[in-house]
Amino acid sequence: MVKSSLQTSDAMQNLLDIMAQLRNPDGGCPWDLKQDFRSILPHTLEEAYEVADAIESDDRMQLRDELGDLLFQVVFYCQLAREEGSFEFADVAQAMADKLIRRHPHVFGDSVHNEEQGSAVIDAEQVLKNWESIKQNEREAKQQHSVLDDVPNALPAMQRSAKLQKRAANVGFDWPAVAPVLANMAEELEEVQQAFASGDKEHTLEELGDLMFACVNMARHLKQDPEQVMRGANAKFERRFRFLEAQILASGEQLENVSLEHMDAGWNEAKAQGL
Repeated sequence: MVKSSLQTSDAMQNLLDIMAQLRNPDGGCPWDLKQDFRSILPHTLEEAYEVADAIESDDRMQLRDELGDLLFQVVFYCQLAREEGSFEFADVAQAMADKLIRRHPHVFGDSVHNEEQGSAVIDAEQVLKNWESIKQNEREAKQQHSVLDDVPNALPAMQRSAKLQKRAANVGFDWPAVAPVLANMAEELEEVQQAFASGDKEHTLEELGDLMFACVNMARHLKQDPEQVMRGANAKFERRFRFLEAQILASGEQLENVSLEHMDAGWNEAKAQGL
C-alpha cells in the first residue's frame, strides 16, 4: 500500500490553504481571481470525464492524479462560497457525512448491533430500495411535488433519461420484464421508419428521440448504465475504424480516395479479428 508523508487532515488543509492563496487579491493568481461558479463549471465536467477515462484504462496513478484535479474543483467552489459567506469545505464534508449516515440505517442505525437479533442481514438490492425510499422522504420534506423533481437538467441527456425512468419505476410506472421493452423498441423503430418515409424531418427526429429513450430503458432493465453501454460502443467503433484506417494507409492509399466497399471490407476484417 502506498503511504503518504502527510496525514489526510494535514494534506486536506494544505490544499485548502493553497486555494485560499490562489484567490488572495494580494499576490494571488490572476486567472483564479477572475473565476466564479459558472466559469469553472465546464472544467468540473471535463475533470469528471477524465476520472472516467482513468478508471476505464485501469491506470491507478492516472486515476490518483485525475481525482486530485476533481477534488480541486470542489475546493475551488468551497473557496468561492466561503468568500461570499454561504458555506465552506467543512460544511460540505459534514453535510455529506450526515447524509451517508441518514441513508445507511442498516449500518449506522440503533438496531444494527442488537445483541438479541444480531446484525441486520440486508443485500445490495434492498439497500438500493431503502436508499430510494429515504430520498423520496427527503424530497417530501422539501415539499417537492413530483417524483421527477431535482433530476438535474445539466446531466447528459442519456443519463438524465435513465434517472427519469428510474424515478417513475420506483412508483410502479414500469414494465415488469424485458420482453415488453424489446417490443417497445421495435415499435419505436417502426415509427421512425414511417416518419422518415413521410419526409417530415421534425416528426422523424421526434420519433428518433423516442427510440433512443426506449434503448435507454432497455439498458436500465438489464441493470446497466446506458452511458457506459454507449462508451463501450464508441470504443468498439474506434478500434475497428482505426484498424481499417491503418490497413488503407499501409497500402499507400488515402481514406478519401477508397470506396465504401473497400472500407467495409476492412471493417468486416476487424470484426472477424474480434476488435
